[in-house]
Amino acid sequence: MVKKHGKKQRAKKKAQRTGAAYSSAAAGTTHTHTPLPDLSALSLVPHGSWRVLDLDLAARLVAACRAGCQSCQQTLIAKVVKENRATLAALAGAVYGALPAVGFAASDPTRQWAPVARTAMQAGTGDEAFAAVDAMDDAAAAALLNDALDHWSMGDVAVLAEAVRTAAEDVPRRRPADPMGAFRAAGIGVFTLDELDLPDGADAYHLSENYGVFVGQTATPDGRPLPMLTLYPETEGAGIEDLEARTDWEHWGLHGMPDVDTSWRLRAAIADRSLQGLVHVDDDGEDDIELWRAAQAVSLPMDWWALLERAQHVLVVGPVKEADQQALQAAGDAGELLAVIARVSFR
Repeated sequence: MVKKHGKKQRAKKKAQRTGAAYSSAAAGTTHTHTPLPDLSALSLVPHGSWRVLDLDLAARLVAACRAGCQSCQQTLIAKVVKENRATLAALAGAVYGALPAVGFAASDPTRQWAPVARTAMQAGTGDEAFAAVDAMDDAAAAALLNDALDHWSMGDVAVLAEAVRTAAEDVPRRRPADPMGAFRAAGIGVFTLDELDLPDGADAYHLSENYGVFVGQTATPDGRPLPMLTLYPETEGAGIEDLEARTDWEHWGLHGMPDVDTSWRLRAAIADRSLQGLVHVDDDGEDDIELWRAAQAVSLPMDWWALLERAQHVLVVGPVKEADQQALQAAGDAGELLAVIARVSFR
């Protein structure tokens, strides 16, 4: 059955990210977050230079990240940084040894270490990668670990699975969000999809408002290029009111950068350099909002695709009235744009 999605869910998720009180972290206490993930495969990546890893500590840290518990994260991150650099190197190596690029939001220590991590994964020897982590000061090591934990906190076990050559998880079934606008337009305003009790696997995409997209490019405040995806309405009820109701994107005036929200995913097919869809993924890993779905595969220009691979993130902005840059400028001048930085999910 399709889930309801609204302001309450987003507020709850933000509260979860806030975590427990600071006093718990200051006291060095931690909670138990279950179930603990099975991280035994970490011992197969070379980045710890085949030293003994504290897999229990790693599992507790990843579980705390997935639970959004800031107090446990602070305590356990400090412990890993101070006491077990091999475990830190393995956690980071499982991610950055497999990713082709670190993404624009990564810290400088991560950017510098990632090429070494990829080389270690390809060569099957991690002495140099571990030595680099071991030589980092605490601030740099913590930055690298925090960047890696951003991936672990999303439950991105496919990265580790690829790193150790295990099977990737099945792609979760797509589920769009609140379809009330489409039902009202059809004269059935008293019903929701929950009340209609759609069977599992039913495709309700066209019962929600839909958008089209066009690609572009912008730059971060420090001058780095960033791919851009602009939304325009494809159904009558699509527009800024619909996006405000279905997302928590911030208003954006074409200056600066909006927040990063890795729950928003732009899905991209590597085989033909095409984009597949723009979705929001809930805490259970299932799609609960689908704003755009490609009707057909269209190969993107090589230079834009290369930028997408390097950045690993994309600025998503909209809505505009028409699919052109002049409409984007007009919407920005009128204060009618919402925006978010989404993660790119390559397939």
